[in-house]
Amino acid sequence: MSTSPKIEKYLIDLGISYQEMSDNSWLIEDENKGYPKMIVSFSDPLVVISADVMPVPTKNAEPLFRMLLELNATDLLHGAYAISGNDIIVIDTLEYATLDKDEFLASIESISFALLEHYKKFASYIHKVEE
Repeated sequence: MSTSPKIEKYLIDLGISYQEMSDNSWLIEDENKGYPKMIVSFSDPLVVISADVMPVPTKNAEPLFRMLLELNATDLLHGAYAISGNDIIVIDTLEYATLDKDEFLASIESISFALLEHYKKFASYIHKVEE
């Protein structure tokens, strides 16, 4: 069992399919609920929820970066788009001490909804990465 029983209890109570990756990280993978693969990690005092979006394009990335910043300002209720290594991710950071089940679920659902809603906007950039 993890060193963060509150997070695992929330995952179980919410009926979210997951795999424990380590004592302090979980992989959410629940297609039945419409959730993409997300990593939940606990590093006291923070809980970080993140999902991969796409690789960073090697050419003409500026319009994509502008769009991501605009989406951060207008469309995301929880979290933000960011770059981690060579990948664009969506990430949210929550405070463990005050975290409740509703806030935890809202973050997961916000990330899921954002990826679903924004996929069409990313599609043309995803194809540029693949070429």
